This record gives sequence, structure tokens and C-alpha cells, in this order.
Amino acid sequence: MLTVGSVVWGVRDVAQAVAFWTAALDYRPREEPEDNWAVLIPNTGQGVQVALARVSSDSATHQRHHLDLYTTEQAAEVERLLALGAKRVEWRYGTDDDYVVLADPDGNKFCVIDRSGV
Repeated sequence: MLTVGSVVWGVRDVAQAVAFWTAALDYRPREEPEDNWAVLIPNTGQGVQVALARVSSDSATHQRHHLDLYTTEQAAEVERLLALGAKRVEWRYGTDDDYVVLADPDGNKFCVIDRSGV
């Protein structure tokens, strides 16, 4: 089963984005924001977390937002998504990366995150 873990929002200035989105959504940082990354969660109740990632790309020419989909059965879910029409994306993975990058039939990238060890 997949769940939306995060909406990942590409921004040029993480601190400025934290200030804006926390006020706009009544969210707060899950932990102390870094210069290049922050995760925001609702102040009250439940809701999808918003991850803010520093990017260098221009929003007019590059996809800067994507979904992180969480699962405890990553391999099976990746295969299921490929059977539904997703495509694998060429990506430089690190040795400890817990995600697989796919694209939907329109070419929009998203990540399937392995949460089995959490």
C-alpha cells in the first residue's frame, strides 16, 4: 500500500519558504530546518507533510515539485506502478538511498520511499 508521505516543494530560499508556508498553512517545522531542507507538519490535527528542498533550477523550465510516496513494500509497489504505466527514471543513487525515482505516464517524477525500517 502507498500513502502520500510528503509533497516535496522545490524552492530557492528554504528559510523564506519556511516562513511563508508555516504562516500560510498553520504548519511548523518537524525539526530544525537546514539551509537546504525542511519538513513542515500541521500545528494541530493531521495532514500531509510538506518538504521544502533547495533547488537551483528555474520554475519556468524545470519540474520542481513531486510526491514522496511511502510504503513498507517498496519492490512490490514499484513493480505495481510500472505495470500501471510508470517508467523508471535515470538517477544517481547513493548507497544509502531509500527511494526509487519513477515517472507517471505524463513524465512527472515521484519517489517511492522504503519505510519498512521505520
